[in-house]
Amino acid sequence: MALSHFEFVTLFVPDIDAARAFYEKVFAVDMVHADDVSAVFGFAGTMINLLLDSQAPELVAPIKPGGNGPRMLLTIRVDDVDAECARLGEQGVFLLNGPVNRPWGRRTAAFADPAGHVWELAQVLPEPR
Repeated sequence: MALSHFEFVTLFVPDIDAARAFYEKVFAVDMVHADDVSAVFGFAGTMINLLLDSQAPELVAPIKPGGNGPRMLLTIRVDDVDAECARLGEQGVFLLNGPVNRPWGRRTAAFADPAGHVWELAQVLPEPR
């Protein structure tokens, strides 16, 4: 299976209110979700997640954002995170974290490319009954 369903770009921002206002004004796209630390906008099949940078370490640990660390997270949607992680492991790819179930309904795992760009694999979990 190819890792080809590009779903999210997460941008770590220092001021969620300013970033949200900018995206609402400039792009005029639908907001999919918002809370105190994030705002998600729909862009024709791909979503941009603005995330307060203080929340980033949970997603990209052990790499810490800010300064010379990552300023974004690229997410690919997959059917089975565990199977993809096993396949990546066979190719010598080191996982930064995961697989782990997240409270927002995804099972995720992260890895970095040789230049340090952080990629996340995300599997949609069934909704609790």
